[in-house]
Amino acid sequence: MTNGEPQPAVLGPALLLSVEKVRTSQRSRDAYVYVRQSTPSQVIHHTESLARQYELRERAVALGWPGHQVVVIDADLGRSGARTDGRLGFKELVADVGLGKVGIVLGIEVSRLARNNADWYQLLDLCALTDTLIADADGVYHPGDFNDRLVLGLKGTMSEAELHLIRSRLTAGLKHKAARGELRQGLPVGLDYDEDDKVHITGDEAVREAIATVFRRFDELGSARQVLISMREDHLKLPRRRNGSKQVTWAEATYPAIHDFLTNPAYAGAFVFGRTRTEKRVDQATGRVVVHNRLVPREGWEVLIPDHHPGFIGWEKYEVNAAKLRANWRHPREQAGGAVREGRALLQGLLRCGWCGRIMQTGYSGAKGNCPRYVCARAKQLYAGEKVCQSIGGIRLEKTVLGELFAVLQPAALTATAQALNEADARHQENLVVFQLAVERARFEAERALRQFNNVEPENRLVARTLEKTLEEKLAGVRTAEADLTAQKARRPVP
Repeated sequence: MTNGEPQPAVLGPALLLSVEKVRTSQRSRDAYVYVRQSTPSQVIHHTESLARQYELRERAVALGWPGHQVVVIDADLGRSGARTDGRLGFKELVADVGLGKVGIVLGIEVSRLARNNADWYQLLDLCALTDTLIADADGVYHPGDFNDRLVLGLKGTMSEAELHLIRSRLTAGLKHKAARGELRQGLPVGLDYDEDDKVHITGDEAVREAIATVFRRFDELGSARQVLISMREDHLKLPRRRNGSKQVTWAEATYPAIHDFLTNPAYAGAFVFGRTRTEKRVDQATGRVVVHNRLVPREGWEVLIPDHHPGFIGWEKYEVNAAKLRANWRHPREQAGGAVREGRALLQGLLRCGWCGRIMQTGYSGAKGNCPRYVCARAKQLYAGEKVCQSIGGIRLEKTVLGELFAVLQPAALTATAQALNEADARHQENLVVFQLAVERARFEAERALRQFNNVEPENRLVARTLEKTLEEKLAGVRTAEADLTAQKARRPVP
């Protein structure tokens, strides 16, 4: 060091060898430093790796680029390199390379630029066409040179393989823990973890009763859609909770919500792993790869441990409910079953023709269109037959069937009647609980809104008006809940 003037940086042997590949035409363009971390957690905790990547700016200067010509791209912090979706920084880099703006691309290693060979080789091809260099911690490479391209290709393959190995290890660890039923998963509303990571039913009485009401009504009605209609008619709301959130919200009953309660094995006390499978497909309209989760049939579940934790129903009841939901699907015409359709015919979908064996259709006639008739007309409709197999009036047939049914049940009629009355009264009391809890919850929310309103300064009308509006909404909710409770009490069955 002489005369206080700055001396040029001292380069190591590897870097001196790298400088020989850098030409004046490449130094006339910008040097791009690409910085990336895979997850937000790495950005916060892996600070040394991040610092090393930013230090590549000094290496670009050491290779002969002025400081004002070094561009640092760090828009992809917290983004995975497995694909380009959401990586705006990488897309910007590829675009500038294609436009001939870049003389050299610097990354601490190949995996920082891309862990997917499709994206990696696209960048290599563009760099070879535009005479752009690529540098990492080991040296400087020219993708147009055979030996350098061979090394870069090998590094890209190893980077992609490394990602596969990491995923394999993580997946194997998850499966091994799941096989013991110890894997901590997201729980649906109504179930929570305790301090020992054991699953238990929530302590919120209103949530418990609302979920139990769904299962009780499905036992009574036998259809998820009928449960939805009855919940909507009674103005009963269902608890919902987003994945990863502890806050419970209440919303109007929807078919997906009710179906989720009935089909989620966690509510039956079972631990399940592998219910869904990730699949990829190409969208024909946009040409983009679409990733979606597909439900796996029960025989394809990787782990199933019944009686793993307390549930709202047992595993046997869960299987009965699943079979009932399955039976409600619309069956092919040649098969019986399915949900009961509109009309008063008692034997619809149950009668089979004694001549051809096909399921008989149901029709209605009469002045009011309420007289059922069972007809087997498939042969005539499908195969141009001369006449129907047979047709029979429904009223006389149903009276005969019901007569035989009541004759069989007559010895136990009094006992069955008494039992039915007791069950009806018990069911009414059970249904009443959910309305009482809804009133209690509405009053609590109204009292909380009132406390918030009373604590605000009267002169602060900007806040007071908002709280006053919220208070009015909560009070209206109390009145609605009390009216629903009164209406439900009036429905008590009278012997």
